[in-house]
Amino acid sequence: MHIGFIGLGTMGGPMALNIRKAGFEMTVHDLNRQAASALEAAGASWAESARAVAEASDVVLTSLPGPPEVEAVAPELLAGFASGKVWFDLTTNSPVLIRRLHPAFAEIGAELFDAPVSGGPRGAQSGKLAVLVGGDKAVFEANRAPLDAMGDQVRHVGPLGAGAVTKLVHNASAYAMQAAVAEMFTAGVKAGVEPLALWEAIRQGVRGRQRGFDSLADHFLPNDYDPPDFALRLAHKDVSLAAELGRDMDVPMRLIDMTRAEMSEALGRGWGDRDSRAFLLLQQERAGVEIEVDKAAIDAVLRADR
Repeated sequence: MHIGFIGLGTMGGPMALNIRKAGFEMTVHDLNRQAASALEAAGASWAESARAVAEASDVVLTSLPGPPEVEAVAPELLAGFASGKVWFDLTTNSPVLIRRLHPAFAEIGAELFDAPVSGGPRGAQSGKLAVLVGGDKAVFEANRAPLDAMGDQVRHVGPLGAGAVTKLVHNASAYAMQAAVAEMFTAGVKAGVEPLALWEAIRQGVRGRQRGFDSLADHFLPNDYDPPDFALRLAHKDVSLAAELGRDMDVPMRLIDMTRAEMSEALGRGWGDRDSRAFLLLQQERAGVEIEVDKAAIDAVLRADR
């Protein structure tokens, strides 16, 4: 299997190098020739264009800044592709764009996948990356070897576009959580707690000891809010006190105020004695979705990580 790699920046360069170290023949391209120096030293071949990479390779991977760059390179890849060739786009990209590009490749018998990665530059270097793949599962399984060479958590998450959707859910949720933490953290520091002591303390609390998204398994995913682990009315009290602390310290509390408003609406529904996460049902209502995952399936995922 000959691998092509386009985009050798902070993420792409280390990922491509790990694939090359795994023994794959490789042809690479970047707008900056110097970015390929480490790969050329490791035995990869340089190509003057994306089309040349596509012509030389069985599987092409792209790691680009965003949708405009992906859309710009697509015609070159299409021109260099033939039936049976595969394109894994590792870019954090738009699922709409990926789905729009796919038919032209399918028409010539080539396959396109969205396969964004999560793990940052350190993960790109160490190989500790999640690769989130959307597209034809059978073709993915037959061509996943270069992905396994650069990431330790390669998973097929659904049809074309599902990888991009999953990555956007991950990133935006993570930044929103960080924004909420920053909001309360500034209030805590302004209220007199030393920053390092505050951080050391909260990371040992119930949420600090739990992986960021694992709490979804408790009530949100199984759609089970009764009996409560901690009643909504008590959580509403806690968030109200936090909002009051912010006001006392003259610290803006936009996200905490929004959370309190959501909880207040849920209390108005008579959910005060349900689990504290019951207010999350309001967003499901607004989105027009109902989430309910079998508990046994959730437990199996959690057990696999232990």
